[in-house]
Amino acid sequence: MPKEKPKLPMTRLNITVFLFDAFSNMVLACLLEPLRVVRDQHGLDISWTILTQTDLPVESSSGIAVTPDKPKAHAKPADLAFVIGGDVFRDTRSASDLRRSLDPLIANATVIAADTGTWILARCGYLEGRKATLHWQLLDEFAETFPQVDVSSDRVVRDGRFWTCGTAAAALDLMLDYIRERFGPAVALDAGAMFLHDNARRHGASYPAQSLPFNASPKLARVLQIMSETLENPVSIARLAEAANMPERSFHRLFLRELQMPPGKYYVLLRLARARELARYGGLTRGEIALRCGFANASTLARSFRKHHGSAFV
Repeated sequence: MPKEKPKLPMTRLNITVFLFDAFSNMVLACLLEPLRVVRDQHGLDISWTILTQTDLPVESSSGIAVTPDKPKAHAKPADLAFVIGGDVFRDTRSASDLRRSLDPLIANATVIAADTGTWILARCGYLEGRKATLHWQLLDEFAETFPQVDVSSDRVVRDGRFWTCGTAAAALDLMLDYIRERFGPAVALDAGAMFLHDNARRHGASYPAQSLPFNASPKLARVLQIMSETLENPVSIARLAEAANMPERSFHRLFLRELQMPPGKYYVLLRLARARELARYGGLTRGEIALRCGFANASTLARSFRKHHGSAFV
């Protein structure tokens, strides 16, 4: 049988980012930075446009001014839209005007509302009859204000094409989930690892499993911790299954169910992500990088990287 090659959608991903007054820089970064990593590392055609409600600059909660790229009337319809609310979100006077300007831009988009972005969507009428969540401090007030919305205390909620969350951490989880579904688990692993890994520890053995689904089971989390601590000297899948106190067949099913790939492949991808990071920050030869990531030599590392990522190791 021919070897399976990595499959990445080659279609363009057009993202529209709607920023509102006093938005959170952290929420914006948690949504956008993982996609920036995907674009830069995998050469995909991903672009974004910043828009604001009034077509004028807005300030983040920390006072950083952001100027929109263009007026809303000149923007193209989005494939993916972020609605990032801030501390100013209760004004309902302009809801109808905002709805008219948003409708053509998000008609066919997956819409991710973060922080108080859920409030903004609700006041425009997008969430009637839908399940949604937002920042935990506002759940009760939100439920009273919008009784037509099925309010949830879950960290993230997905109802059709409307995805909602509250905190920056939840926004990052949701974005990695989006990347995992659109581009595959390997790309999501790369995005999470590059965005979150502490570079100060890059020469150590530990490599946290940052790109896990937010609902990963404790048993899976424990196994991945073992994987992350044994990148330089990988252990067998049989030993990992034993550490999880599971039959090997059940162990494989666990990975397929929660990560959509067998444990051996995930283990290799962790090692390759570590190798890419070591190469990015320099100071080591390719042979040294290979040994630190559990490969026999630089050639073995290069072959494995090309097999799983479809490109040369850099």
